[in-house]
Amino acid sequence: MLSKRIISCLDVRDGKLAKSINFVDTRDIGDPVEQARNYYEQGLDELVFYDITASSENRNIMLDVVSRVAEQVFIPFSVGGGLRTVEDCSRVLLAGAEKVNLNTAAVKNPDLITDASRAFGAQAVVLSMDVLKTKATSYIPSGYEIVINGGRTPTGMDALLWARRGEELGAGELVINSIDTDGTKKGFEIQLTRMISDAVNIPIIASGGGGKLEHLYEALTEGHADAVLVASMLHYGEFTVSNIKEYLLGRGIKVRYRKEAHG
Repeated sequence: MLSKRIISCLDVRDGKLAKSINFVDTRDIGDPVEQARNYYEQGLDELVFYDITASSENRNIMLDVVSRVAEQVFIPFSVGGGLRTVEDCSRVLLAGAEKVNLNTAAVKNPDLITDASRAFGAQAVVLSMDVLKTKATSYIPSGYEIVINGGRTPTGMDALLWARRGEELGAGELVINSIDTDGTKKGFEIQLTRMISDAVNIPIIASGGGGKLEHLYEALTEGHADAVLVASMLHYGEFTVSNIKEYLLGRGIKVRYRKEAHG
């Protein structure tokens, strides 16, 4: 049985760590570089960095912030936001990232997934999906729709079909972020995560809604997720990475431990 991963997300706006609820009411809450170092020292498995306004503002990602975060962590580091070309992806990897997160640009140009996968390997390409629950139609049979531009633009695309296509195009893993549960701390969208996990053969990261330790256990078991992405639980100091891992281990979930981790 593979170890389940604990991943945290740094949503960055104007160089500052930010947090929202349902992708609105975004507030600045700290320094992303300082938090990255803190989470690494606590034993975090992976870190995700999103420049949350790069796509909607049609600008490039803030490479200086990416580079400063990369200097503080020695774990897999994934970066997304404003990546439109293979060249954009290359610059991020050269700045210290190990993986690129493709979202809006991949929806607009699906060939970007394939091109990036061929250039850097599937293991370096993550397809990040922002998903909104909606009424099932002939266009959206699963009842879950893909939304882009930081949750601002509905696409009419079915999330399940897009997940399958993303795998076919060369993505190495998927982040399934529920807009409905994002920042609510009421639990992950278990039905969505399980549905997509059962339909693809690449790792699934559950994102959006973690507030209690039980929520993480549910996502990893009932939701069939390979990893959970936590933000608010760590950002506001309610839990540490050690708290999370000790709880999951106590419930029979295999997790990773680093000898040098503390906190």
